[in-house]
Amino acid sequence: MELRHLQGVADARAIVRINALAWRVAYDDLLPADVLERFDPDPPDEVVREYAARLRDDRDGIVLAAVDGAARGYSYFRWGDDTKSFVGPNEAGLKEIYVEPDYWGEGVGTALLERGLERLPPSIDRVRLEMLAGNDVGRRFYDARGFERTGSAAFEIAGESYPTAIYALEV
Repeated sequence: MELRHLQGVADARAIVRINALAWRVAYDDLLPADVLERFDPDPPDEVVREYAARLRDDRDGIVLAAVDGAARGYSYFRWGDDTKSFVGPNEAGLKEIYVEPDYWGEGVGTALLERGLERLPPSIDRVRLEMLAGNDVGRRFYDARGFERTGSAAFEIAGESYPTAIYALEV
């Protein structure tokens, strides 16, 4: 497995694909089918170029995992002013970590998490994340890596509000 930082539009396309595939499996019993279908694993080039431009400023916090030469997972950490309201000044937010479902359980997510934690600035003492409540795959993953649930919130997806769980890890 190769771990590397975001390198351009091709990596942005891989992130979109991985995200869509993971959402469709992980949230199959949590979100309506019509919502999951909106996550297109192969969007038009213009959409991907726009997404790549938005990711450019966060490049230091994005790590991709390649298996057999193809990106199969990614993690996306953010810190500073561009984080969620529940992330404090000496904290980072784990915005996303997704792995293609065919690669779940093979250590890709753990490697992405560990590399992302290694790359955090020295001033960061805690990582926080928010995930859909009822996401058993995510809960088991984070519990096994020492995260603790610290609260609840809600997140809007396609105009509907869904309950979320907030987790934290001391680093």
